[in-house]
Amino acid sequence: MARDPALPALIAGAAFSAVLGLAACASAPVASDLPVVLDSPTAEARAELRRVVSEALGERAVTLADDALTRESTLVVERARRPGPDGTPAQGRELGRPDHFRLVRIGGQCVLVHEESGQRLPLASAVCIPSPSDRR
Repeated sequence: MARDPALPALIAGAAFSAVLGLAACASAPVASDLPVVLDSPTAEARAELRRVVSEALGERAVTLADDALTRESTLVVERARRPGPDGTPAQGRELGRPDHFRLVRIGGQCVLVHEESGQRLPLASAVCIPSPSDRR
């Protein structure tokens, strides 16, 4: 019996589809993740948020607005522009991609999810309420 010449291509296509399917599952939100926002964050909660984001980004220093995650459940952190010779931010293309986070409640816990890595980072001192802009 002769071997079908299209068989290797079919197997490769099926394997590629399986890998794509697994990758999509890894980054998809869990159905029980409720989008939330910070409710009147204290200085302690804002410091914890800054620390957790910094740790998720490999200890990179971050600057966050005091109202970060108080109006919507998503946070986008862009890389700081490097200073030019005169000390002002250099002009030109920024090649680094921003990092995306979303704040969810799992059980009674506020959890910050780093979209790029899938890390789930609990925020112990934060109080979260359902997000008005993300109601399902």
